[in-house]
Formats: sequence, C-alpha cells, structure tokens
Amino acid sequence: MNSGDNAWMLASSALVLLMTPGLALFYGGMTRSKNVLSTMMHSFFLMGLVSVLWLFYGFTLSFGPDAGGGIIGTLKYFALEGIGNELWPDATIPSSTFMIFQCMFAIITPALITGAFAERMKFSSFVVFMVLWLTFVYCPVAHWVWGPDGWLMTMGALDFAGGTVVHINAGVAALCCALVVGKRKGYGTEPMMPHNLTLTLLGAGLLWFGWFGFNAGSALKANESAAMAFVVTHMATAAAALSWVFAEWIIKGKPTTLGVASGAVAGLVAITPASGFVGPVSSVIIGAVAGVVCYLAVLLKGPLGYDDSLDVVGVHGVGGTWGAIATGLFACAAVGGKDGLFFGNAGQLWTQVVAVAATILYSLVVTLIILYLIKAIMGLRVNEEDELVGVDTSTHGESGYNL
Repeated sequence: MNSGDNAWMLASSALVLLMTPGLALFYGGMTRSKNVLSTMMHSFFLMGLVSVLWLFYGFTLSFGPDAGGGIIGTLKYFALEGIGNELWPDATIPSSTFMIFQCMFAIITPALITGAFAERMKFSSFVVFMVLWLTFVYCPVAHWVWGPDGWLMTMGALDFAGGTVVHINAGVAALCCALVVGKRKGYGTEPMMPHNLTLTLLGAGLLWFGWFGFNAGSALKANESAAMAFVVTHMATAAAALSWVFAEWIIKGKPTTLGVASGAVAGLVAITPASGFVGPVSSVIIGAVAGVVCYLAVLLKGPLGYDDSLDVVGVHGVGGTWGAIATGLFACAAVGGKDGLFFGNAGQLWTQVVAVAATILYSLVVTLIILYLIKAIMGLRVNEEDELVGVDTSTHGESGYNL
C-alpha cells in the first residue's frame, strides 16, 4: 500500500460524496418553492439507499469477477465479503478504499436522473425505480466499462471517470422518465421559473469543487495522471462556463447566472470521460464546444415537447455523449491511454461511438421496461391536487420556507 495514494483516494471519496448535496442545492434552487424540499430529498435519500445496496450487492455486480461475456460481475464480494485491508488488484490502495470511492459514483448517478421528473413523481415509485435502476442498469454498465474483463473495457473503450457509466446512462434514463412520467401540470402555459438561483449557484460551486475528486481521483493514485486530470477538469469547466454565457448572451440578449452555473456543469460532464487522456488545450476545446452544444440542446426541449424539469438530458445526456466522442478525437497517448483520431488513431473514435451507442440503447430499453412496470403496478405520479399544492406539503408534510 502507498499511504499517499490511499490518503488522496479517501479525500477524493469525500469530495465525490459532497457532489450529491451540491446537486441537491443545484436542483433545489431551480424548482418552484413548493417543491424545493422534495427535490433535495431525492439526493439525500439516495445517499442512504444506494450506500446500503452497494454494500450488499452493487459493488460485486459492478466490480466482482466477470460472470462471463463481460456483462456482469459475480457475487464474490456479496456483503463486502473479502473486501478489507488487502490491496485492490493492480492498485496501491486497499480494496475497501476502492469500494467506497466507487460507492460515491453509484450514489450521484441515479441522483442526476431526478432532475427530469422533479415536482411530480410519487416518492414510493421513486424509491422502487431507483432500486431497480441501480441493479439492472447502473451495475451492468459499470461492469462493462470498468469491471474486470468488461466487454467495453476489453474492446478498448476509454472512459476515465464516467462519461458512459454516469452521464450518458443517467441522461438517457432522464429522457425516459420525462416522457413516461409526463409533463408537469401547466407546463408550457404557466411560468415555472427557478425560485432561488442563489442555491443553484452554491450547488454549482460545490459540484465544481467535488468534481476534482471525481476526475482526478479516478487515477487511483496521487501521481502525474491525477495532476493532469485535475488541470484539464478545471480548464474545460472554465471554458464551458464562458461559452454557454456568450452563447445565451448572443441568442437571448442577456448573460445569466443560471447560464454560467449550467455551463460549468456541462464542462464538468464533457471532460469526465477524457480527463485522464487529454492535454490542457484539448480540454479547453472540449469544454467550449460543450457549453454551446448543451445550451442549444436545452433550447430544443421546448420545440421537441418534453418536460425535462431541470435539463438533465441537455446537460448530462448531450454533454456526456460529446465528451465520450471527444475522447476518441483528442486522446493522446503521451498523456495516458491511447491516441485518438487527431493523433493518428481513427479506430479509437469508432470504439468510442460503439460504447456510446451500446450505453444509450441498453439504458433506454431497460429504463423504459422498469418505468412501465412501475406505472402499471403502482403508478408514477402524485395526483393532480397534490401536484398543485406542492410535493413538499402533500408528500413530506413540510415546507421549505416558513417566512
């Protein structure tokens, strides 16, 4: 064991955990005041639910020895059997450290989805959906990309910190939720403005801060790879925050605080899969493109007619897809991994496209099956009266503000 590596990975685990409360603030501020607590509750509840599921079977399905075909792990580590002070294979940290680091990824990924159905899903249905989605969508895809002998890893797909596993996976599931759960009452005819952008900006700041653990921590060592991942994460985020603001300034005539916060998150999303494989200049290009592309994707939400409450599809789905493809363009073997198209290896771009397509197709099909099963058995939405009153009061018996 290397004590420096272990200290960095424990700190990174704490940073990634902080991202979920940061997400709660980011999402909570964008909802209407009558739904701020219910929206934040999703993220905080998942910190508990996913952690327990991860302990018993989530980790072993994702990172256990391959069961065959690179699809899913075995139950070798059920209830963390055999996970302790011994080193994780090919690493210099204890297996317990690796397990808890990956637990934090498993927490925030389903939490991202909740922005798509904020203000209208039944809490009981939310709980069932998240248990099933973690089990049948997140764990298999994590195994494909990061698990021992996962089929996408074996193929050579590059995903340093979760472009496919986290962002594309969650973005596709968010689109499914928005379509199957349906639009909020009054969507398109009533104003549904963010009630507290101060919270949203605070949340975006915490996400930016925590993301250094997300990306730089994925090096699994306190080494030069972690340092470069830290640098490119920051630079891509900075470029995306600027490009989103300038794009909306040109199109809408005003630079907004919601725009700079959303742009920063779009940059964080896009650089995630590439963070261990690209240099600083490439990261600025990736981030700058992400800010514009994700902003345009959010603008298309209205014309396309779906109600993704908090822009999960436009930011995480589109940003994650661009980031995974950009990895196949800008990856440089001198930084880490393999060369991409712009450094002479066209095959890497094709591998990235296959990984993106496989993740989209699998997440789409399985998420739709889960949603329609829950809809048929217990329903997905709160009733109309409860939605009009607000989910904070009708479901949780609380109010975010007693002024």
